Amino acid sequence: MNELVKQLNATIKQENAYVFSMLSGLGQAIYFPKEGILSQSAEAKAKANKFNATIGTALEKGKPMYLKSIQDTLGAYDPNDIYPYAPPEGKPALRKAWRDKMLVENPSMQGKTYSNPIVTNALTHGLSIVADLFADEGDAVIFPDKNWENYELCFGVRRGARIVNFPLYDDRNRFNSAGLREAVLAQKEKGKAIVILNFPNNPTGYTPDAEEGREIVAALQEAAEAGINIVAVTDDAYFSLFFEDSLHESLFGQLAGLHPRILPVKVDGATKEEFVWGFRVGFITFASPSEPLLAALEQKTTGIIRATISSGPHPSQTFVLRALQSPEFEAQRLEKFDIMKSRANRTKELLDSGKFDSAWTYYPFNSGYFMCLKLKNVDAETLRVHLLDQYGIGTIALGPTDLRVAFSCIEAEHLEELFDSIYKGVQDLEKASAK
Repeated sequence: MNELVKQLNATIKQENAYVFSMLSGLGQAIYFPKEGILSQSAEAKAKANKFNATIGTALEKGKPMYLKSIQDTLGAYDPNDIYPYAPPEGKPALRKAWRDKMLVENPSMQGKTYSNPIVTNALTHGLSIVADLFADEGDAVIFPDKNWENYELCFGVRRGARIVNFPLYDDRNRFNSAGLREAVLAQKEKGKAIVILNFPNNPTGYTPDAEEGREIVAALQEAAEAGINIVAVTDDAYFSLFFEDSLHESLFGQLAGLHPRILPVKVDGATKEEFVWGFRVGFITFASPSEPLLAALEQKTTGIIRATISSGPHPSQTFVLRALQSPEFEAQRLEKFDIMKSRANRTKELLDSGKFDSAWTYYPFNSGYFMCLKLKNVDAETLRVHLLDQYGIGTIALGPTDLRVAFSCIEAEHLEELFDSIYKGVQDLEKASAK
């Protein structure tokens, strides 16, 4: 075994043996090389004042070489902030800026100890890193029955983990914390669970309120006290898009330092929060009272990045950093937030009008990009195809009754036409089945 692996694992065991037992086989084996091309290049960068013939980039007159046809579109940026490789863990200034942002937006993180965010190639990459670090074949990965399908690929297909679902809503149409509690406690014999908390939820657009949040935290704490090691992953892809009286913070802050058997992991990013989907800039952050443990987890995470994508794209990190540093950033973000909120409010107004009650109900939503209809009389996939073929309307079918509608991409003045057309589609199918 590599000496650095031995040191990292020894540190994690010493600081929190429960966290060490949460690591997958790959998580225990991975490390970021201290000796190699990157470390030698870093040393050369600091000391090679005559010639630096180390890293695989091309220079011209002391600056990164570039094509004019590309730089012409990027003239506002220094070539040094665009063309060289970014560090595997991400641009230092961006990591600090995101950490500062998290702390402002999540007051519950005040006074807690957490790692510096590590830059990922957006949210899916962050979740994939979590899967690599913590999920082994047969490990339980717990999330609601209404979920983002990529969880199955990241944890189930890639890592062989066992997917455990529970109903998202209880009989009062609130978050089913009792179902979560039961699903986690059922892992007592195994002694380990990976729990994914995705709020605002994709596909329903639901975020729990403060009371529900306390119930979720209590359920995980009870399971930890029962001897279950829990990797608590907050998938905060749609963070900040809270339109009503729900939690306006990530549960990461409440989970940080809660129990030695709970390792909170925050996965978030600029993708949805800053409306830069194609930039592919995300972050992964760990919480623990132990600074040495956090440093070891950062090293292992950086090792995963080095072994897969090497490092994230430098230009998009620079673009996001420039935005975060802009004095106009918050006002511009709030302007877009207000547009999104108006679409959500208009959607709810239309659905509460009563004109569609014969065709569907809808699942509670208060945040994010989406909402889900619960169809009463027709099959969701049949309706989806019919809407495409006859009305030129795209929706997402999720199971036999649920139809996801993304109000995020529909102008507010067009939402009534959208839902009227979906309603007509339902009526078409009802008439056809009555013949």
